[in-house]
Amino acid sequence: MEVCYQLPVLPLDRPVPKHVLSRRGAISFSSSSSLFGAPDPRQLSQRRGAISYDSSDQTALYIRMLGACVVFKQLFPRDVRVRSQVGFEPERRSSHPYLCIDFRTLHTRLSCGSASADSGTEKRVHRLLSFQRYLHSSRLLRGIPQQIPLHILDEDYSGQAKCMLEKVGNWNFDIFLFDKLTNGNSLITLTLHLLNQYGLVDLFQLDMVKLWRFLVLVQEDYHNDNPYHNSVHAADVTQAMYCYLQEPMLSKSLTSYDILLGLLAAATHDLDHPGVNQPFLIKTDHYLATLYRNTSVLENHHWKSAVGLLRETGLFSHLPAEDSINMERELGSLILATDISRQNDYLSRFRTHLDQDSLCLNTASHRHFVLQMALKCADICNPCRPWELSKQWSEKVTEEFFQQGDIEKKHKLTVSPLCDRETNTVGNIQIGFMTYVAEPLFGEWARFSDTRLSQTMLGHMGLNKASWAGLQQEQTTAEEAELSAAGADAGGSHSKEIPQGSREY
Repeated sequence: MEVCYQLPVLPLDRPVPKHVLSRRGAISFSSSSSLFGAPDPRQLSQRRGAISYDSSDQTALYIRMLGACVVFKQLFPRDVRVRSQVGFEPERRSSHPYLCIDFRTLHTRLSCGSASADSGTEKRVHRLLSFQRYLHSSRLLRGIPQQIPLHILDEDYSGQAKCMLEKVGNWNFDIFLFDKLTNGNSLITLTLHLLNQYGLVDLFQLDMVKLWRFLVLVQEDYHNDNPYHNSVHAADVTQAMYCYLQEPMLSKSLTSYDILLGLLAAATHDLDHPGVNQPFLIKTDHYLATLYRNTSVLENHHWKSAVGLLRETGLFSHLPAEDSINMERELGSLILATDISRQNDYLSRFRTHLDQDSLCLNTASHRHFVLQMALKCADICNPCRPWELSKQWSEKVTEEFFQQGDIEKKHKLTVSPLCDRETNTVGNIQIGFMTYVAEPLFGEWARFSDTRLSQTMLGHMGLNKASWAGLQQEQTTAEEAELSAAGADAGGSHSKEIPQGSREY
C-alpha cells in the first residue's frame, strides 16, 4: 500500500514561540493520491509515532505525532513514499468562506541540528491542530497577545468548588456556577475528580502528568465561542453521565472499564465542535463531510479527535496494544451513538429490549448498549434539569442555531430548520424538541431504570414544557395586543386624513 499526505502550507515570517513548537497534532493521509518522492532513510530511522487506520474509512490514515515524524518502515512491510503539496485536491477544498480553513495545519520551522543549522537548511514540520488550537497558535504567530477572560481566583473560590464537588451526584448541580468557581476549568476539574472518586487513576495506573495534559487539551479543543457546544456543555454531560452511572441498574453491573469509557466518552463527545450542524457542513462542501462521506460527520470527527489526543498524550501507552485499540474503538461506538439523526434506531432497539425483557447486563455487549443510551440521555438532558438551568441551556442552544442561520442568510444559503431567528422562538423550538425527541427517550429510560432520578427528570421536563408554553402564550397575547393597538392607531390616523367632503361618497 502506498500512501501520500497533502497539507497546505502557512508561510511564516517570524520565529515560532517555543510553547507553540511544543504542540503536537495529527496528520491525515490520503490513500487516493499519486505518489512520488521517497523519504530519506536516514531521517526515517529517527522517526517515531503511532498510526491508526479505519478499515471502514478508505479515505484517510490518521497519524498522531509523538516526535517530528513517523517510522513508516516499522509500521508497514512495504515501502511507503510520501510527498508534500501546498493546498488540497479540489474535492478536498471547502468552497464556503465561513469554513475556509481546509485542514487546520500549523507550518513551523525547526532547526535540523547543528550541521543543518550551519548550512542554513530548515526542517518543515506539519501538524494538524484542532480549529481552536489553530486559531490560538496563529494569533501568537501574528504577535497578537492572548486574552485572559477571567482573573486569577483566590482560595475562597477553589474552596467553594470543592464543596460543590461533594454534591456532584445531585441532579440540580449548577454547572454554570461551578465553571465560574473553577475559573473556566469545569471540565478538567470535574472529570479528574470523578476518575479519582472511582479509583480509576490507580486501577488503570494512569500517569497523572499525562492525564492532566490530556484533560487540558480536551478542554482547550472545545470552542468556547460556541454558545452551546463548548467545554461547559461537555462538563454538564459528564456530570449527568455520573448521575446515571450511580443508578442501581448500572452501578451494580458496570465494570471499572465501562465506567472509564463512559466518563471519557462524555468528556469528549463534542470535541472540536465547529458550532454548526452536519447539514451545514454537507451543503458547504466542507472537507469533513467529504472525509466521512456525509455520515455522522461531526460524531466521527469528535471520536477521531479524542483518539488523537489519547495518542498524543500517550495516556494508555502503557497498556497492551490490543487493549488500547479496543478502548479507542469502543469509545468511538459511544460517541457515534450521540448522532441525533440515528435517534429512532437506538430508541427502537432499546424499546424492543424492554418489551422483551432481554437486556442482560452480565453481557458486555448489553452493558455497552446501555452505556450508549445513558450517554444519549446525558447529551440531551437539558429539558430535564430544573427550570433555572434548563432555561439557560435552551437559550444557548437556540442562539447557536440562530447564529448558523445568520451565516446561511449572509452567504445566500438555504436557512436550515430551526435556524431562522425571524420565524422561530426559543419556546416553540424547545416544546417541539421535548415532544418529539426528549420525552420518548426519557420515557423509555424510566422504564429501564424506574428510580427517583428518572421520575424527577420526567417531572422537570413536564414543568419546563408547561413553562415554555405559558411564555409562548404570553408572547402571542402581547403581540396580538400590539397589533390591535397599531391597527387602531392606523385606522384613527387614516380617518383623520380623509377629506371631509369625501365621506359623502
